Amino acid sequence: MLIVADENIPFAPQVFAPLGDVRTIAGRDMTADVVRDAELLLVRSITRVDAKLLEGSNVRFVATATIGTDHVDQEYLKKRGIAFASAPGSNAESVAEYICSALLVLESRGLVELAKATIGIVGVGNVGSRVARVCRTLGMNVLLNDPPRARAEGPDGFVDLDTVAVQSDIVTCHVPLEKGGTDPTYHLVDEGLVAKLRPGAIVINSSRGAVADGEALKRGKGDGTIKALVLDVFENEPAIDLKLMVMCDLVTPHIAGYSYDGKVTGTRMIYEAACAFLEIEPQWPADLPPDDGLSVDLHGKKLVDAVRASYDIEADDRLMRERLNPNTPDGTRTGAAFDRLRKEYPRRREFAQWRVSGASGDVRTVVAGLGFRVEG
Repeated sequence: MLIVADENIPFAPQVFAPLGDVRTIAGRDMTADVVRDAELLLVRSITRVDAKLLEGSNVRFVATATIGTDHVDQEYLKKRGIAFASAPGSNAESVAEYICSALLVLESRGLVELAKATIGIVGVGNVGSRVARVCRTLGMNVLLNDPPRARAEGPDGFVDLDTVAVQSDIVTCHVPLEKGGTDPTYHLVDEGLVAKLRPGAIVINSSRGAVADGEALKRGKGDGTIKALVLDVFENEPAIDLKLMVMCDLVTPHIAGYSYDGKVTGTRMIYEAACAFLEIEPQWPADLPPDDGLSVDLHGKKLVDAVRASYDIEADDRLMRERLNPNTPDGTRTGAAFDRLRKEYPRRREFAQWRVSGASGDVRTVVAGLGFRVEG
């Protein structure tokens, strides 16, 4: 049995080898010819899975090692009788830690005082729930907006989007991209919403690029309505809007959920789904992911130093600005550079993999609450 897998799915060759012959390939290089003889297809978000890719193929199981599924035509899969699996929640902790790092950096720059700030979280699923936990640990006031959950669970604890805009110092988006249905999210952050923002608000988007209208963001940043802008995602990736990139206070190449641990969890989830499809017992290697023996000494240092040691968002920001030079706005080169940043992304371990010593008092409490292994 041939298994075709995105080369950026960690350990796919080792883990899936007992199930068949594994061939890895770049996600954007997956074509109908490449996947025609495969029975299992394993992708990430940059591969569009639809009739164009699969018609006439032997594929009978598709899995995406991501929480998002908007790149997969699930209706087509159903019509063809092709099984489908994804990895909901696999990178949720990674995104929450990305938001934590962004917030602490913005505070270190004097743009916000977190203990006095209100953050509005738009979308409170696997990711948004973890973001809420992080923000409360940082002492922030948290507003939650999630219409599907509010309908299912009752309105208590939730607010509408207008309330988020009017009352929040920071708005962060964690929703799937939906262009139709009861709760469309395409351009959810548009001119109208930006106009309602509290003057000097901070906007963060690490969900999907098209959740925010790039033109609205540029106007809002340009006229000062948006004081600070943090973007991990853009419309039309990988050929992103370089003018919007330059206006960001922190900018990264769609890597918020790219922690090593989150990606390995995604591999494990789709591996177990494939085993269930094939009706075989999964045999996940006990040593994955490995313990890298990471540690940080906080004697005489601040909370932001522990977070920077484990994930330095400013390093990602600097590298992206260097690689995507807005003075040479060539779409093809921009796209290639954007993809290369993701492909060559270094190993980033989540807070739980780090041992912290030397923390005391309130810092110790917060560090432990964020998930670090506190010692001493």
